[in-house]
Amino acid sequence: MYKRLIEDKIKKDFFGGRVIVVVGARRVGKTTLMKILLQTSAVETILSLNADNPADRSLLEGADLVKLREVVGGRKILFIDEAQKIDKVGDVLKLLVDDFGKEKQIVVTGSSSINLLDMTSEPLTGRKYVYFLFPLSFEELYNGDGLELERGLDQRMIYGSYPEVVNVIGSHNKERVLRELASSYLYKDILEFQEVKSSSLIYSLLKALALQIGSEVSYSELANLLGIDKKTVIRYIDLLEKSFVIFRMGSYSGNKRREISKNKKVYFCDNGIRNAVLENFNELDSRDDLGALWENLLISERQKYTNYHDIFGRSYFWRTYDGSEVDLVEERGGKLFGFEIKYKKGVVNVPAKWSLYKNASWEVVNKDKLKGFVV
Repeated sequence: MYKRLIEDKIKKDFFGGRVIVVVGARRVGKTTLMKILLQTSAVETILSLNADNPADRSLLEGADLVKLREVVGGRKILFIDEAQKIDKVGDVLKLLVDDFGKEKQIVVTGSSSINLLDMTSEPLTGRKYVYFLFPLSFEELYNGDGLELERGLDQRMIYGSYPEVVNVIGSHNKERVLRELASSYLYKDILEFQEVKSSSLIYSLLKALALQIGSEVSYSELANLLGIDKKTVIRYIDLLEKSFVIFRMGSYSGNKRREISKNKKVYFCDNGIRNAVLENFNELDSRDDLGALWENLLISERQKYTNYHDIFGRSYFWRTYDGSEVDLVEERGGKLFGFEIKYKKGVVNVPAKWSLYKNASWEVVNKDKLKGFVV
């Protein structure tokens, strides 16, 4: 059992008059986290509903305020798991939170922002706190133990950090869990709600993206490779991002004459899923994609770190037409922070044109320089 970094933050928001929304990929531990948060409350004060269950879902769909009051009754906490499956979930939650105020607490989880965040955006304006839960972070896994972190890096590069994967023993079992996750489970919502009928096409797209970690992605080339139109590729990538399988990063465009400003890079939210898609769980000393694995690992861990520590800003990569590049650029408070991510130690020089930016820093991140970046 690992203590999640958002646990205490959520506790402080209880009974504050807002809906608490926790989103993240399937099986990152949302339901487990909620059970931990609610275990200090008396069972009779909690109403738990799972919207995967049609019977539970029917209690809320199409209900007016009178019926909703009857459903909740005298309970103080309403917990709805997989809330994105409820039709017009935003309107339902708005009715409830406006009626309950600070007397009752509504907590909802969702494995996709396709419905949950999109459909609650307008109805719950000013009425919700949103938390993102990722696969286990370095901080959650190693709790400041630098030696254990160093020992575990190879495992994280190959198998990622989904709780179930971390907790099972043996490479065979880890691979088995990851194959199950990557086969269709993670994009179940896409197939159910977005009229995407071909799981094989989604999988082929993921495989193509997995081979391009660290490189700029061309939607047109992907469309030609898969035999579909460009708009469909963009739509599928958007859906995969909203289901927390991948995420995109654009290029920084401070000077359009020298920089490439329209291209995107795509990263996987978890290294284990990326390797499962490629069916490649080989040890690191026999791989030719070490740089890609390390870059994906650190950028995905950085996403967790900045989110959990409320470090607000925008993330980009930077590359000029003459080949100068920086792997990760963060724009925060009017300043630019450049990070060059390297698996192997060695001297790396700052790109000459990067120094033209005022208020810009640059540093190399390797195994010895993780403090303050991901831990």
